[in-house]
Amino acid sequence: MRFDIITLFPELIQPYLSVGINRRAFESLGGTPAQIEVHLWQLRDYAQGNYKRVDDRPFGGGPGMVMLAEPLTACLAAIKDARQATSSKASTSAIPAVLFSPIGQTIAQSVVETWADASGEFSEGAILICGRYEGLDQRFIDAHVTHQLSLGDFVLSGGEIAATAFLDAIARLQPGVLTDEQSHLQDSFNPSINGLLDCPHYTRPEVWNGVGVPEVLMSGNHAKIEAWRQAQRLALTTKLRPDLLPQSKL
Repeated sequence: MRFDIITLFPELIQPYLSVGINRRAFESLGGTPAQIEVHLWQLRDYAQGNYKRVDDRPFGGGPGMVMLAEPLTACLAAIKDARQATSSKASTSAIPAVLFSPIGQTIAQSVVETWADASGEFSEGAILICGRYEGLDQRFIDAHVTHQLSLGDFVLSGGEIAATAFLDAIARLQPGVLTDEQSHLQDSFNPSINGLLDCPHYTRPEVWNGVGVPEVLMSGNHAKIEAWRQAQRLALTTKLRPDLLPQSKL
């Protein structure tokens, strides 16, 4: 699975690939190739002129700048050539081109699971485009972007944070990345817990600031513990995210 990222600030993304538990997905370990191959592409390298300009004023007036179609197209072409040189497939034209944008589909856990499936529709990864300024020239979007994704109903200064979050969510679902293979099955929104929010968790000491751990968690009765956890998940979801209830199996 390979992700090529078009960005004006690769330095915002690069450190993430080598720290934390998810680095296991991006590093070659013990002679085993990385499960997720990431290539960062500096958009300014594909701009023309002495100033390597990547943006210009919007037609029709208004504040801000708009990213030019020409350097984006040149960078995209270079990525496809690089992929072609290392791919056994005849064409790279079907590789998804993903733009992170406020108008895109919200990245829910179900979306992440689809993209993370190494044997599924997106098994070869994608080209990720990190916009800046007021956005991209719409003609580039119409010609080349296949998917638009969003972190939520708010606006960021650029797509780098969204791209990093997207990669993080995909990486942790790859085999061998998490210490416990079953860990992600207990995460919020997972089908194994009916798509609900996760329950509260406790650890040592047994009493902290005068507050003890719920007795059922100390009982050793796994059936009662699971029943308590499920009740907590349902109560939290009902209180904080009632919109999730119609989608659950309950």
